Amino acid sequence: MSLALLRKQTVLKHPLLPRKLLGRGLVSQLSYEAVVKVVIPAFATICEYYYPLGVNRLMMIDWKDPQRLFVFKDNWEHVTMFGFFILSGIVDIVSQAQRAPWSVKLERAAEALTFYVVALLMISHIENRSILEIRVHLLFVLPAFLLALILTVEIWVPDNAPLWVLKSWMGLVLSTWMLQICEMYIPFTGQPWRADNPTDLAFLTIFFCWHLFLGLTLLITIYGLCSLWHRHYSSRTKTLGARYQRCLMESSGEELEKLNAEAMAQDGGV
Repeated sequence: MSLALLRKQTVLKHPLLPRKLLGRGLVSQLSYEAVVKVVIPAFATICEYYYPLGVNRLMMIDWKDPQRLFVFKDNWEHVTMFGFFILSGIVDIVSQAQRAPWSVKLERAAEALTFYVVALLMISHIENRSILEIRVHLLFVLPAFLLALILTVEIWVPDNAPLWVLKSWMGLVLSTWMLQICEMYIPFTGQPWRADNPTDLAFLTIFFCWHLFLGLTLLITIYGLCSLWHRHYSSRTKTLGARYQRCLMESSGEELEKLNAEAMAQDGGV
């Protein structure tokens, strides 16, 4: 996103895999993002079912119980979320293979659907949980839902730079807040968060506001580093372009004689 803004691009294009890796198959271009959406959630799905080794959570209903109770609810919620990310990746792959005018809108629609599903699953994930877990998951729903709304708007208003910035910001907040949730379950201090303590609940909201600032800081930092690289690359390209220039053969005889005289003088100096 930073490079697209610096280069004043009108279309946000994701980096593509090298053609030598794709060969001459059905897909002539494929983005790294599409591959990540398929590979990492697929690996996470396997871990949900079979990690640690020897565990099998593939069963959804306990058929041995006369009441036919549902089992492994949390794991099935996670797998459902991963499945929609895989679906979004498959849509990206098909879209990039077709190169149709409607393909980008289809990619945004599939991605928006994925984040709507994430928000819904996080809301259902807080049933029968403590107040602390309810609040931390509701704060997780906020950036996920905003991401879904932004992607929904992009279906009808594509290639809008402010939406690129908002989407990147919310994506960073969603990622860092996920790390915060992991730290709550496995705290660095060794002291777990207390759901019955109003102070801990208040600091949870404070930390989320800090994550909003942290995401914005990361966004500005990445943009600044990309700006430095872009300026260095542009100045280097201009210097090389000024150093090596083609001699136009259509020039007049006087200009050619002048250039030849300068060349001979340089050769004599050497």
